[in-house]
Amino acid sequence: MAILEDKVAIVTGSARGIGRAAAELLCEHGAKVLINDLDVDVAEQTAGEIDGETLVYGGDLTKPGVPDQLVTHVIDAWGKVDILVNNAGYTRDAPVHKMSDDHFQRMLDIHTVVPFRMCRAVAPHMREPAKRERDQGIEVFRKIINISSISGTMGNAGQANYAAGKSAIVGLTKTLAKEWGQFKINVNAVAFGWIDTRLTAAKAASNTMQIDGETVQLGIPDQYRELIPMLIPFGRAGTTAEAAGGVFLLCTPWANYIHGQVLNVTGGELGGMTC
Repeated sequence: MAILEDKVAIVTGSARGIGRAAAELLCEHGAKVLINDLDVDVAEQTAGEIDGETLVYGGDLTKPGVPDQLVTHVIDAWGKVDILVNNAGYTRDAPVHKMSDDHFQRMLDIHTVVPFRMCRAVAPHMREPAKRERDQGIEVFRKIINISSISGTMGNAGQANYAAGKSAIVGLTKTLAKEWGQFKINVNAVAFGWIDTRLTAAKAASNTMQIDGETVQLGIPDQYRELIPMLIPFGRAGTTAEAAGGVFLLCTPWANYIHGQVLNVTGGELGGMTC
């Protein structure tokens, strides 16, 4: 029997990158997985390429009501939620003195407000079954994994908005762990270092995404990309599959007693010294 047999998982931002790798790994080990992306066509394509049972929900999770609609879509199809991975995100980099209010708020919205709304949306579908199980004297563990970054735990020049959002998700994680531990809902975070995705690729004209009709430039300046591998003991960025491994670990029964923690998946970047 697969380790996640009969589990239902939601992975936000899962049509590409780390989210896709996590969705593939969860499916590989028996879970049914909701694939989500801003672009429903890309989400549909990804779902069709993953070997396992999937469901698709396209939409902008920063819009009011959309997280609730996504969760309702899963409940209508599969009747429950066992795992939530809050992965959706992007970057809008600039030094503080050049950063607009809008770009600062957008990072808070996607990296902190959306995970909060997703957790609130799944709450009745995780807490209520847990209450019945508690009354019956049985333990069934459910999982919430929030994606953070060492930009959030250590700070990073040019990313005050992203770092603030990724720091705040750690506070949300630790608070939910205290509130929901009684329901055997493991709540943890994964803080990634340098992972090879379109967010850390070169700032090329082709490396963009569309949000509300606006073209958002992704990527990192070449001079910084050249520096970072020297700070990682392995001498290279992590792959999306390696990043997904940290997420998968926290979804398994082997992590049932890991709670309220931040798992650093960094390859030892900057000595691995994060809080």
